[in-house]
Amino acid sequence: MKICRFQSTTAEPKIGLVTDESEVIDLSGANIDSLATLLGGPTPADEIASLDTASLKRHPLSEITLLAPVDRQEIWAAGVTYFRSKTARMEESDFSATAYDKVYDAPRPEIFFKSLPEKTIATGAAVGIRKDATWNVPEPELALVMNAQGEVVGYTIGNDMSSRDIEGENLLYLPQAKMYDRSCSLGPWIVVGPTEEAVRQWEISIAIHRQDEPVFSGSTSIDQIKRRFGELAEYLNRSQTFPHGSVLLTGTGIVPDDSFTLASGDLIEITVSGIGTLSNPVTIV
Repeated sequence: MKICRFQSTTAEPKIGLVTDESEVIDLSGANIDSLATLLGGPTPADEIASLDTASLKRHPLSEITLLAPVDRQEIWAAGVTYFRSKTARMEESDFSATAYDKVYDAPRPEIFFKSLPEKTIATGAAVGIRKDATWNVPEPELALVMNAQGEVVGYTIGNDMSSRDIEGENLLYLPQAKMYDRSCSLGPWIVVGPTEEAVRQWEISIAIHRQDEPVFSGSTSIDQIKRRFGELAEYLNRSQTFPHGSVLLTGTGIVPDDSFTLASGDLIEITVSGIGTLSNPVTIV
């Protein structure tokens, strides 16, 4: 079951139910005007299934604009959750290597703030690379969608854009390497209903094109995430509250070779087998 935020002929964002990837049911007619409302309970799939959608307005997916599937949710991220991300972070910096090695096996995960909802980029819109960085990469990630109680109620795709040269220079520069304009994209929609066991059978892949030519691709299994989803959610929700829910990126297991860096005009396509594809061109910010 796929839930989206979209715009049609009016400027007002709406919540929709994607039926067969070619049609969107407008849920505003069912008095659902926010993701926080729709995803507020522990089993939103059951609540959505109980809606009478027969009389609700429908739009062809090709005639609407998909928005990032967040309205008032903060976006956070977990790091070093795949073995590949641990080795990559250690390789990019001798200075910080010990810290990244230790956090992979530590009881407490690395969790950091990533983006405000209004700064999060939707599928089809441009993500950014910093103009003061020389080594920029995408980080394709599964994202957990949580309600106000910290329960995982859905899944989407995230791109945690990163400046590896800035991060590698000093781990205290992580916020500058990770948090800047157009550094986070989410989409194309939220999938509700699957269990963690089912999601761990999914594959995540990335393809990057430059002037219509492939320049990088890779894939991995979601099951390679070391930590359980509930563990990551519990740590994020410790000692803080998210009254409208939150989104947590779960780390990346696909890292390009050290010789690769993104360029303006590149096209990034991240696919999760159980969700769909998040597609973003690249621009300099």
